[in-house]
Amino acid sequence: MPTHREKSMYAISALVLIVATFFAGISVGTSSKEDSYSINPVISSSGVAIKDPHEVDMTAFWKVWTTLDNRFVGTSTTDAQKMYGAMSGLTDSYKDSYTMFFPPQESKAFQEEVSGNFGGIGAEISEKDGYVTIVTPLKGTPAEKAGLKPGDKILKINATSTKGMSSENAISLIRGEAGTKVTLTIYRDGAKEPLVIPIVRGIIDVPVIETKIVSKDGTISSSTKKIIDRENDVFVISLYSFTSNSAQLFRNALRQFIDSGTHRLIIDLRGNPGGYLDAAVDIASWFLPSGKIVLKEKEGKEGKERDYRSKGYSIFNDNLKLAVLVDKGSASASEILAGALSDNGVATLVGTQTFGKGSVQQVIDITEDTSLKVTIAKWFTPKGKSISEVGIKPDVIVEYKKDDVKNNKDPQLMKAVEIVTK
Repeated sequence: MPTHREKSMYAISALVLIVATFFAGISVGTSSKEDSYSINPVISSSGVAIKDPHEVDMTAFWKVWTTLDNRFVGTSTTDAQKMYGAMSGLTDSYKDSYTMFFPPQESKAFQEEVSGNFGGIGAEISEKDGYVTIVTPLKGTPAEKAGLKPGDKILKINATSTKGMSSENAISLIRGEAGTKVTLTIYRDGAKEPLVIPIVRGIIDVPVIETKIVSKDGTISSSTKKIIDRENDVFVISLYSFTSNSAQLFRNALRQFIDSGTHRLIIDLRGNPGGYLDAAVDIASWFLPSGKIVLKEKEGKEGKERDYRSKGYSIFNDNLKLAVLVDKGSASASEILAGALSDNGVATLVGTQTFGKGSVQQVIDITEDTSLKVTIAKWFTPKGKSISEVGIKPDVIVEYKKDDVKNNKDPQLMKAVEIVTK
């Protein structure tokens, strides 16, 4: 991973521990001299877009500043805080939940979140439909053990309402030292009243990948099972995140799959919030011929197009039976991989609609201690379907019901097994 601030990270989403919210496709850079402007008098009275910021009339802005200074009765604020508020307001005017200005404290917190060096509950969160929302609780974390579900809307963090709160601010309240407690008030679809869920924070150690063999009758065996029923046994690779080493781990899992002797494979991306774009492209390349489109990207205001293509590892023939499991906790890199395999006709998607996170953010240093995260590109599947907001609809929709959880059943997995064993 590049270390220089000008280099692209292209990490599709953070593993919010409470990890960072979707630093999806984050590209990290510094502001150039051409991007640096002094604060001169701000608002264009004509409403016409002004290419040179020095031409903007800031008279109204300074009038508000002076009036507040002279007449406001209440807690005073510093000039720096006023400017941070103004820059946050400017950023908010773009109405993109992934584009935001970070004052010093938030900027530092975001960098810590990207590196993952802190305790938390182990859930991916983002803003969706105006709510701070759980994208997915990560496997084996306090969030999962406490019963958080994808799609849960956070109404309160301890006693603090999340109304109008950014996901970054929510993260700063949720995270904390391992062993301490945070209480979330949750709205869940179908629940008669909000749920109050106390969670003890921990140090998060998330598995990247797991493998197993599932039989047509639902029997689960180790992926090293010695005797394989080629007609009824299915190899399952569960991928929980797209980390810097997940491509190599997936390669190892494919080796196990090939050694197993079965030609039936399920890739389970449920609850996978994303990770590195390169990992998604690399994994797709095992199933797609060289040059096949994995992802379409439109960058900048002009919509400059760029295609990410298969590296052509493509080691499987037409005998391969492949299904991919997705749900509303599958986001970003998961949606890229699922969309690529589905659009290219090599896999059947099973489960429920995915989250809908298909954009790239760049983090730019504004000053030594502040930064700006700005959306610079959007992602589309090979057939041009937008991943952002809408997500990806599976070929076969299978809901996970309350009784299934209670009875330890997995109808989505078993439907995928049925499909690949036909």
